[in-house]
Amino acid sequence: MAGSIEFIDARRLTGPNLLSDQAGAVMDLRCGEGEERALIERWAATIRPMLDALSWSECETSSRIFSGGVSVAFAAPIDALYAATAANEWAWQVMEAGLRGGVPPDFGQALAAIRAALDGERNPSLLALRDASAGHGTTFLWDDDFVSVGLGRGSVTWPVPALPEPATLDWSKRHDVPVGIVTGTNGKTTTTRLATHILAGSGRNVGVSCTEWIAVNDRIIDRGDWSGPGGARSVLRQTDVDVAVLETARGGLLRRGLGVERADVALITNIAEDHLGDFGSRNLDELLDVKWIVTRAVEATGLLVLNADDPVLRARAGTYAGRLAWFSLDAASPIVAGHVAGGGKAWVLEGDRLLYRHGKRQEAICTAGDVPLALGGVARHNLANALAAAALTHELGASLDDIRRGLTSMSQRDNPGRSNIYQVGDVRVLMDFAHNPHALQALFEMARRLPASRRLLAFGQAGDRPDPLIRELARRAWSIGLDRVIVSELANYYRGRNPGEVYGVIRDELLRCGARPEQVGHFEFEVEALQAALDWAEPGDLLIILALGDPAAIRERLEALSAK
Repeated sequence: MAGSIEFIDARRLTGPNLLSDQAGAVMDLRCGEGEERALIERWAATIRPMLDALSWSECETSSRIFSGGVSVAFAAPIDALYAATAANEWAWQVMEAGLRGGVPPDFGQALAAIRAALDGERNPSLLALRDASAGHGTTFLWDDDFVSVGLGRGSVTWPVPALPEPATLDWSKRHDVPVGIVTGTNGKTTTTRLATHILAGSGRNVGVSCTEWIAVNDRIIDRGDWSGPGGARSVLRQTDVDVAVLETARGGLLRRGLGVERADVALITNIAEDHLGDFGSRNLDELLDVKWIVTRAVEATGLLVLNADDPVLRARAGTYAGRLAWFSLDAASPIVAGHVAGGGKAWVLEGDRLLYRHGKRQEAICTAGDVPLALGGVARHNLANALAAAALTHELGASLDDIRRGLTSMSQRDNPGRSNIYQVGDVRVLMDFAHNPHALQALFEMARRLPASRRLLAFGQAGDRPDPLIRELARRAWSIGLDRVIVSELANYYRGRNPGEVYGVIRDELLRCGARPEQVGHFEFEVEALQAALDWAEPGDLLIILALGDPAAIRERLEALSAK
């Protein structure tokens, strides 16, 4: 047993998470199959004396078995999470010594060190403000630097060292604003952009945190991937925000938990293969468990929006006790029909019409051809994103007229890097960020529907994808009827592979599918691949460019060429 057990990570959990609704400290341990229960019991027996000595006997412990290991955690006060993490790290040191025949750290010395850390970390003012905020029914947000009560226009924020006495606050001015959460595997960013566009068009200031920035309407506060809890807190502290849309990714949910404890609506777009193989999300069920954390924010008082076309979500929906709404590209979906017959809400595509159904009520929003992002109905995945955004924003207060205006006025320029089509002379170029099987399949289906004399695909793949998955992507790509394929190296995505190794796997599979050697090209950089594709192209051709390594450079080049 000793040889197969490995420490992965110990960290704080600052919000609702996979193991608990409470903040605390978690430790991830790798182990062999069948060793999980014994390892959890060993940890529980090790950590309990330390919790008792720290007067944390009432702290709840929890554990979870994953493919390849376990996570073990205990709840702790929010002003003691670094000390709690130190206690978990000490527990591992004791366990490791027992497993490998080493000398365990001295309990008394470890206790003294953790108590010293705890004394330095304690913040009674933080706890008092949290309790007062709960008593007044307002949201409380905290991190290492800032603390706030209320959300958006109803919020006020202080530096951690300068927290006020709760009794000095005018609580009548503190309140929350509507909050929507968007998660899933694919479509998150496009749906977040659509929702922001719809809500901004209704005359409200929209705060958004996503994989690209934190912003209020067009005012960008900071660029970067802000799809974790830090981004959520930052945008919810902006005092000009009327409503917020929070894109929420797997990484932040796993590492820290959910950024807010309450929301008005949560949306899960779909569950598909992406990041599988990472600890905590090695299969679809584990990935769904991570995404499903968002449901806790809405189960009591909000609405959960799910994709009725996703079998994984359909199966899990039966465990959900709160209010549900569905969206679907199939108006005849049995689960949607039953839900609507029972008085529920659904957003569906019937023929070429996007419809809102609620019990016996039905209203047309627009046609597929009216939605610019759907490219005349060819981009069906963006019709799904449009329905999802409609469901989300309606719960956040948008009227059907607001939704109609938003869906029919958002252009490709408003959704950079996602199913963008450029006309370069007599050649059509389709650019996208797609990089996992589900997203690529949607893109390939769209490319197949676009008329073209010849088709070229320029793409690359990250090295942490297993060979069978890379080969599957190559087969799917070739099946749409390609005349040429250009593979980019993506040096920043080698992730343990040697230069040229991923290209070799793709090329080999393409040749197995019937490609001739001269039909497969290879370049170091994506911009080189784009230029080679343009040099090859003739009038009437379709170039499919998947930009993963440097999408901004590809987009800038295509915008310049299409403007000529």
